[in-house]
Amino acid sequence: MSTDYAYDEEGHLWPFFVFTLTSIVTVPITYSLIKSSRNDPAAALKRIQTNYKHDQSPVVDTLRRSEKRKDGSKPWLIALVIAGWAVMGYMIYLIKTTDAPVQNLWNPYDILGIAESATEKQIKKTYKMLSLKFHPDKARPDASKNETIDDLNRRYVEISKAYQALTDEEVRNNFIQFGNPDGKQGFSINIALPKAIVSDGNGKYIVLIYFALFGVLLPYLVGSWWYGTLRRSKEGVLMESANHLFKEYQDNIDEGGVVAALSSGQEFEDLFKGDKADAGLSKIESKVMASDELPPKEKKKLEDVESGPRRKALALLWAYLGRIELGDATLEKAKFQVAPIAHALNKSFNAIALAYMNTAPLLASYFASQRLIQAIPPKASPLYQLPHFNSAVVRAVEGDSRVHTTVQAFMDQPDAKRRSLVVGKGLLTDAQYKETIAYAKQLPYLRVAKAFFKVTGEKFIIPSSLVTLVVKGRFVPPGSEKVPDVTPIDLEDIDPAEDDLDAILGRKKTKKVVGKDEKGKPIYEESAESEDVYPPLASSPYFARDHSPRWHVFLTDSKQGRVAVPPFTFVSFDRPIYESDGKTPTFAMQTMKAQFQAPPQAGHYTFVMHVVCDSYVGFDTKMEVTLVVEDASRAAEMKVEEEISEPEEDSIAGIMSAAKGAPTKQRVVRDEEDSDEESGTDDDEDDDTSDTNTDTEPEN
Repeated sequence: MSTDYAYDEEGHLWPFFVFTLTSIVTVPITYSLIKSSRNDPAAALKRIQTNYKHDQSPVVDTLRRSEKRKDGSKPWLIALVIAGWAVMGYMIYLIKTTDAPVQNLWNPYDILGIAESATEKQIKKTYKMLSLKFHPDKARPDASKNETIDDLNRRYVEISKAYQALTDEEVRNNFIQFGNPDGKQGFSINIALPKAIVSDGNGKYIVLIYFALFGVLLPYLVGSWWYGTLRRSKEGVLMESANHLFKEYQDNIDEGGVVAALSSGQEFEDLFKGDKADAGLSKIESKVMASDELPPKEKKKLEDVESGPRRKALALLWAYLGRIELGDATLEKAKFQVAPIAHALNKSFNAIALAYMNTAPLLASYFASQRLIQAIPPKASPLYQLPHFNSAVVRAVEGDSRVHTTVQAFMDQPDAKRRSLVVGKGLLTDAQYKETIAYAKQLPYLRVAKAFFKVTGEKFIIPSSLVTLVVKGRFVPPGSEKVPDVTPIDLEDIDPAEDDLDAILGRKKTKKVVGKDEKGKPIYEESAESEDVYPPLASSPYFARDHSPRWHVFLTDSKQGRVAVPPFTFVSFDRPIYESDGKTPTFAMQTMKAQFQAPPQAGHYTFVMHVVCDSYVGFDTKMEVTLVVEDASRAAEMKVEEEISEPEEDSIAGIMSAAKGAPTKQRVVRDEEDSDEESGTDDDEDDDTSDTNTDTEPEN
């Protein structure tokens, strides 16, 4: 037995090899490109509609486009994917159009030209005729058929083997067992390369190509990916930066402290390499120190930082937050570059603060995110979020008050009063005022209407049960007019049907509830199930990166200053926020839910609920909510008492109860055959299960 190696001379195997090799590279890259394009569904949404541009808007727009290209797909990678799919398509075409060689099975009956039902006498007769015809001593090659003596000899040998396979016992057994009269044969290995490629000394180049692909390129790509993941934390920042931020963490840190901590990131070391660290640093510091927006405490921190990349990064961050003009194109570009880096680092600091579960650092991290996106110094007025608002306009609105005016408070004032405050010489023009008001009326301010706790399908909350915090709220932009009142049905959270497992587990969104039927079951609107609705991209004229706003909901213990329930983050909602024009608010009631485990002991637990938006200053909600946890046995007793407390209206007890003005329930009349099956059921439902409701908006 031997092994034969055969090359693909007829070209029917190598397309399979090329297709497989190309797909190994093309398919994963294609998946990564598609996945990266879907990371932020809100990236395709428009911004808040405004024509406002500040003096440095061209620089910000350029950096924003640059960041999109960096975060997005590289052109050469897209070209590689297109070429890969083109090669794969061509290989499929070759596979379909190239005829593969057919290997005929050795069959003695076909060689002798007889039927398989032939008798031994017929076999011998046919063999005798063919052996005489093709015997080497008698046969002569036919020149018209290009026959040779060797062809005739092979033909004679085949005829002899076929005869023996049908008459000789040993040869017949070889044919039956191995399909060949000569017994077990060797096997052939087909190489999916044409022989011409490896012949004439070309084999060494093929070996070199294989070594480059599988011995160098593949290990390099896998190693780069692996060590790249080890270099960065889950939040996407360098591990060295995460270590620096961990060292900067303090339990009493505020927004200014967070900004100072962010300047320790290793990313700034890479941005300001070599001479870049000191270039223009003195100019930046002189302008920052002269600014009234930077608190003295933060100026002292800046002076205490050693010279180098961190000091320049911190100086540029304060110049960015204070909107300080640096008078140099290179420095202006660097000023807007540091903000997105600091914002990315803040995600890592937020994770560190959450690990400690202290309220103050966590809130400071969220507030620092708001300030970075809106380019507003810590403790500065939220009014700086509005276009054309500078320090003079802000002072005109706030006067000498030590309490800053929020955007909502400013917009709640009558138009005539607002206009009298901000329109005038050295303030806003009439056109600027109109643009500011139109801008403010599009900001997505989430006004919380109600918050309560519940356990799905239950009327009481018992220890260690899975509790759902339900937050109801509407997007009411500042200055909105003709805001509809909240209806009671909007504030209810009705449980899904008991057999709707997908809705119970949150795998699908339920339709909007428009009411209840006479049995208390929910009535849903007839429209199709709603899809996720994303708010507009954060309006951030100074932030050189697109950002979709997020709302974080969490519970804290105000007495201990600790986080009781970690934040739940919401980037999308279940109801439309704006009408089709993208400007008019719908005032639809939104529902946010967060699940956590109830405390192990019964009692009344008072928490402070925070609803924090990471993109806008002063758009947060802080309110007390109380979780009532009943003892399991007491809850069972209350349930039984509730079931038997109301007598039927046509019973004697019901008539007496009605005479006293007490509630009764209607008698349920059933068919006789249904009564046996349904006698143990109870159709009463009370889906608003909590005594811990907290309302912040009036109902009708």
